[in-house]
Amino acid sequence: MEYKQKILAILPHSIGGRLTMSSIIDGFLANDFDVSTFDELFQKKQEFFNLIHSKKFDYIMGYDFSGLKLKVDNALPFPCINYFSDVIELPSSGEGYKEYKKYLKNSDVFTFYWDKELYNTAKSEIKNIFYMPHFVNTELYSPALKIPEFDVMFAGRLDSDFRLNFWLNLIKLLPQKKFAWYAIEKHFKDAISRLDHRDGQLLRSIYMGFIDNEKTMAKAINNSKIIFNMTSQGISSFNYRTIQTMSCKKLMLCDYRKEATELFKNNELVFYKDLDDAINKIEFYLSNPKEYEEITHKARKTIIKNHDAQNCTKKMIELIQKCNNR
Repeated sequence: MEYKQKILAILPHSIGGRLTMSSIIDGFLANDFDVSTFDELFQKKQEFFNLIHSKKFDYIMGYDFSGLKLKVDNALPFPCINYFSDVIELPSSGEGYKEYKKYLKNSDVFTFYWDKELYNTAKSEIKNIFYMPHFVNTELYSPALKIPEFDVMFAGRLDSDFRLNFWLNLIKLLPQKKFAWYAIEKHFKDAISRLDHRDGQLLRSIYMGFIDNEKTMAKAINNSKIIFNMTSQGISSFNYRTIQTMSCKKLMLCDYRKEATELFKNNELVFYKDLDDAINKIEFYLSNPKEYEEITHKARKTIIKNHDAQNCTKKMIELIQKCNNR
């Protein structure tokens, strides 16, 4: 019987991290790995100890510093795989990021970074670091037959006045369009607290709650014709929502990022320059189904080719094996 490599995968506290890790786990399962998960949000620490004593793991794998922290704190002997889609040097990458960053230099730690410009900066300091843009389970994130209920959807924080005002103005200036907004309750309450009664009521009317799992996110994306994006992470690359949306064959309307010409060479994305440009493009693509279909069809093909979880996790292991053979 062929040996299956065993991975202990950590589901972190953060919603974004949990969704990202879910696709990574799906990719390793598709490559015939034996994957066990420890959920930091819902499982007790004793369950973690029970897991590490139940199997002889080949790797521990986490989002940002979640896996590395557990490896270091518990002196785990097996190598660690990290996937970062937050800046390594910032608090968003996890509690104790300053303390644990030094361990990224260890020879049994393998780090995958989603942003090329950040990767180019970090590669001189971190031993085994690789550039790896976001990827998804393209079978889970697939087009739905149901006609979308909403015209435009945004999922994420409205934590700056710029983001909040931009989103509110889109809603006000497109009164005939149906909007949806998903965010955790904490971010919903924060946004409402910064608005007057009238704008607060408008934002409440489109709030759809929060999403903490891949299946629900795929349904939410498929329930809107256009997914609106305001990128807040990194310097040059695209966030996870971009790949999710394109995989679902829905139109992604986003702010421009430097890696567009490298990752998406066939105009699979629609970019906006400012509020007026965003409004014009929303109206155009909702009124022109042929152009909408052309872009979203190309987008789905590109994601399957270059951002599929099974293929990308296979590449991760190949890169790790090259390091081990050096």
